Amino acid sequence: MTARRIAKLSIAAVCASGCLALPPQGANAAMKHGAPIRSAHAELARGKYLVTFGSCTDCHTPGSFFGKPDMTRFLGGSDVGFAIPGLGVFVGPNLTPDMRTGLGSWTEQQIVTAFTTGKIPGGRTLAPVMPWHAYANLTKSDALAIAAYLKSLPPVSHQVGGPYGPNQTPKEAVMVVVPPDVYGKLPKPGESAPAATAAPPAAAGK
Repeated sequence: MTARRIAKLSIAAVCASGCLALPPQGANAAMKHGAPIRSAHAELARGKYLVTFGSCTDCHTPGSFFGKPDMTRFLGGSDVGFAIPGLGVFVGPNLTPDMRTGLGSWTEQQIVTAFTTGKIPGGRTLAPVMPWHAYANLTKSDALAIAAYLKSLPPVSHQVGGPYGPNQTPKEAVMVVVPPDVYGKLPKPGESAPAATAAPPAAAGK
């Protein structure tokens, strides 16, 4: 092999190794809000996995707290509220992309901001029962996958009540934390509430 031939092969090898070391063209375009982009299918699959693993359906699907989740209204908003002393009663909202009663008008980034910071469009802060402090530890790509999955759900038209102030009466069943002595006086499963004692009839002529 001639020296000229060897030189050409060496140059070609250097060029090839340099090309392999370079980042793919348009690498910045493969980012979404600072997180690497998965394929659409992979992102939705990851979002579904995280929503399922995180048991989001417990607080956001009707019937879940009664042991009979209505999967025709999956993540369409709860029918049970959480009572927080001094704050009121809060019902798990509709997480489907329904435009009127759900997240249809929210962007994916607004959804991520809500469940990782507790702040929703309009400035209201989510109730303390929403564990956004834990979700704040999600990676950007996982948080975006959850948002993308929620936006992909079939819309459910269901407007939950509330939030209710401390002096308002909710229309939903309510989960309440009570002291043990109060709990001890509540009707047990299978028992009915004690009937009120009727007042004796007034004497004739009185």
